[in-house]
Amino acid sequence: MSAVVYEQRQVRRARYAVAAVFAVHGAVTGSFATRVPWIQDHAGVSAGQLGLALAFPALGASVAMPLAGSVTHRFGARTALRGLLALWTLALVLPSLAPDLLTLCLALFVYGATAGMSDVAMNALGVEVENRLDKSIMSGLHGMWSAGTLIGSAAGTLAAHLGADARLHHVLAAAVLTVAGLVACAWVLDLQPAEDEDPPPRFALPPRSAVLIGAVGFCAVFAEGASLDWSAVYLRDELETSAGLAAACTTGFTLTMAVARFAGDKVVDRFGAVRTVRVSGVLATLGGLLVVVGGHPAVAMAGFALMGLGIAVVVPLCFAAAGRAGSNPSLAIAGVATITYTSGLIAPSAIGGLAQATSLVVSFGLVTVLACCLVVFAKVLRAGDRDRPKVSPPSAAVPDRQP
Repeated sequence: MSAVVYEQRQVRRARYAVAAVFAVHGAVTGSFATRVPWIQDHAGVSAGQLGLALAFPALGASVAMPLAGSVTHRFGARTALRGLLALWTLALVLPSLAPDLLTLCLALFVYGATAGMSDVAMNALGVEVENRLDKSIMSGLHGMWSAGTLIGSAAGTLAAHLGADARLHHVLAAAVLTVAGLVACAWVLDLQPAEDEDPPPRFALPPRSAVLIGAVGFCAVFAEGASLDWSAVYLRDELETSAGLAAACTTGFTLTMAVARFAGDKVVDRFGAVRTVRVSGVLATLGGLLVVVGGHPAVAMAGFALMGLGIAVVVPLCFAAAGRAGSNPSLAIAGVATITYTSGLIAPSAIGGLAQATSLVVSFGLVTVLACCLVVFAKVLRAGDRDRPKVSPPSAAVPDRQP
């Protein structure tokens, strides 16, 4: 077997491995989200206290994500991802063990910190595999994350329906997902830093390129968070629909996002990142306009579906562009991830606060404006276009060592 053929097989195998890692990461999120009511009751916290506690995952992620580059430099990409992903899957158990608000906040801080660091590590490896394949795969990888979330949510829904204790559910889920993650990590690329490469700083401000790319991701994630949390409320309160139809709107939004992510790589390969995001922004803007001015449940539902279709591939392309925009991909990806996590944190409360002061129609008018920004600022993702020179991570200097 020639060296070229062997390397190609390694890279293809690494692609499937990192896709499995994304699915495992998403399954942890889905497993946790479905048991939040049980965790609230067990900790004895009010709705307001729960809202405070649920801010701590994003806080933990924002603090810890810049450390991912240092961990990867010290241990190598495969070992770092193996350890960080295992910490994330095992951290699933912590929130259900919390007996009060303080311990719940601490547990969710750790939960978010491990989530953020493993997120950066797996996206950096995904970008490297994409570079070696010379075709877009990031959208599909994020589609696998969505699929994992759905699987974890389905299992959690079943556990809740059976009245299972969330502590037992999460211990079993953590055990299964930890094993699955360790198996998948055995086949990812084993990137090592060059002998003369200086370690990255433990904490550093993201480069300017990451801030600009992150701003585009901010707009997309803001629209996603607003639609996920408020689309059902919008249909119920503004358009006076039934609870079932309102819930179906959120489901439709989620499904269009998942479908678009799985189909997005072919679109990106054909049209490039910049043009794809511009068209995506147009679709999301049209969707927002339908929501704001439609005045009919069917029109609003179509608008939310269009919005999901429009924003689905933006964040994967932001990570891909960050990974090629400079000489330190991990730092750039961490910067983009921090900005998008922040957007996801503030979007639901910002929409609620604006709705309280004005109306939900005005709130989604803001979402529509942010969707339009995707069209205007898509050019900052030009680093993600396949015809541009790619900057490989410094850690790629040493050849892979597969088991």
